[in-house]
Amino acid sequence: MSTSAFIFDLDGVIVDTAKYHYLAWKKLANELGFEFTKEQNELFKGVSRKRCLEILLDIGGITASQEDFDRWMVEKNEDYLEYIEKMDASEILPDVPKVLNFLKQKNIPIALGSASKNARPILEKVNLLSYFDAIVDGNDVTKAKPDPEVFLIAARKLNVAPEKCLVFEDAVAGIQAANNANMISVGIGDALVLSEADHNFNDFTEMSLDFLEGLMSTQA
Repeated sequence: MSTSAFIFDLDGVIVDTAKYHYLAWKKLANELGFEFTKEQNELFKGVSRKRCLEILLDIGGITASQEDFDRWMVEKNEDYLEYIEKMDASEILPDVPKVLNFLKQKNIPIALGSASKNARPILEKVNLLSYFDAIVDGNDVTKAKPDPEVFLIAARKLNVAPEKCLVFEDAVAGIQAANNANMISVGIGDALVLSEADHNFNDFTEMSLDFLEGLMSTQA
């Protein structure tokens, strides 16, 4: 079956905002009296903000009231927004525009499927918003990856059957969500970590346009 639509995750696929998330979580951890390492930050990949804070507090051995929990959620996001305010097109990961331009020239529907609630402002900052025919972000979903909800909503918005969609993801939970949605999954990152993906590339510089062309022309 040919691929009729392409869905991109945001963080770690289009832009590397993970470093800003890390800085914001690290700042909060330091304020709460403990260190938060880059290794521990790996646990946050593809995870909702609420779940991230739960993990962070667990790492620090901190029990929070609902009031504190809600306040820290807001504080972390405000710090993160301050970091991404300075983002521009230089933050786009290598060869992402090459792939987006290729798909646009072929009139292939493109969607974003991200857990981030700040997806739109980030795409605006890096001047990529116009490439996307549909955007599904953390404001649109109630279930976190590996639940396929975010990708199924994207397919519905594009009016394309899930099995005719391809997903680019950098997180294990994202690959599992794509697989659970019965979509083709392409891992962007370490192939050993993303071993459940149908295809793997370290980044888009390794992906040929012929590979994409082949997926679009493959018939069942």
